[in-house]
Amino acid sequence: MKSDLLSRELFSEEKPLEEHLRPRRLTEYLGQENVKDQLLVFLEATKKRGDVLDHILLYGPPGLGKTTLAHVVAHELGVGLKVTSGPAIERPIDLLVVLKSLKPNDVLFIDEIHRLRRPIEEILYPAMEDYVFHRVIQKGLAAAAATISIPHFTLIGATTRPGLVAPPLRDRFGIVFRLNFYLPEELREILFRSARILSVDGEKEALSEIASRSRGTPRIANRLLRRVRDFATVSGDGLITLKLARQSLQALNVDAIGLDDVDRRYLEFLIRRFGGGPVGLETLAGALGEDPETLEEICEPYLLQQGFLQRTPRGRTATEVAIRYFEKGLTPMEMNVREVL
Repeated sequence: MKSDLLSRELFSEEKPLEEHLRPRRLTEYLGQENVKDQLLVFLEATKKRGDVLDHILLYGPPGLGKTTLAHVVAHELGVGLKVTSGPAIERPIDLLVVLKSLKPNDVLFIDEIHRLRRPIEEILYPAMEDYVFHRVIQKGLAAAAATISIPHFTLIGATTRPGLVAPPLRDRFGIVFRLNFYLPEELREILFRSARILSVDGEKEALSEIASRSRGTPRIANRLLRRVRDFATVSGDGLITLKLARQSLQALNVDAIGLDDVDRRYLEFLIRRFGGGPVGLETLAGALGEDPETLEEICEPYLLQQGFLQRTPRGRTATEVAIRYFEKGLTPMEMNVREVL
């Protein structure tokens, strides 16, 4: 199974701590500079006009700050925030309850908006455009509908799979932002901030090391910081040094570029057993004993980002970058993979 340590998903037990670390203002939100610059203009214009902010669609891999950005927008506007998700809105009445709970100019955040059912989407269209909710109160020959007014609001939708958002819904968002993976130096700044909030004492070089292994994702960076802090508490005086950080991350099976056991096994199988490819995803998943969806949605995005992998019509192919990476010699952790082969 894929390591939870490097998963971009938010686990329920992490929610209180993530809330604690979450920035409240746009100036505290680190990274995504292009998004921030544009959003600052839109927010200022909205406040000067005394208007409602246009609907926003955020897309990109998990853990990059889409939910946090929704909180920041609501805080900057001085309005309330209602959080829900696509799967949670099963019936029209569920959507109506959410919409009627809003106050004027509030922000409604729908995570996984691509998972809204089509009938719900169709009811959402007039709500986004005209701030009304059309509810069918009778069916058949006596069909009738009631029109219910709802407060003006801003919808912020978030998705990891923008291609699955229906075009009519996507077209109703006036602002669309893609959130990109973070650079190591941006993650280091996030870790500095998190370390201050958590009262963690860490050397600059140690935080840089953690950042470089965090797969471009703030959520993973903060998770690794907490785990390395545990090693520092047990093995030392609480200070995270560069040496302790490296030893801790090695013990956690996170290598120098942020690969874990499943990532390394994936590439090892692809390069050594299948000659670098091309090979189908189902074949790879069967050889690894992993679920194809796990490989496609959790493993592959980072391997693609690092230039290790190509998706072709004939299957997955290892790049020259990946082959050279493994030709440099296997680490002790990678030797365990070799024994499996």
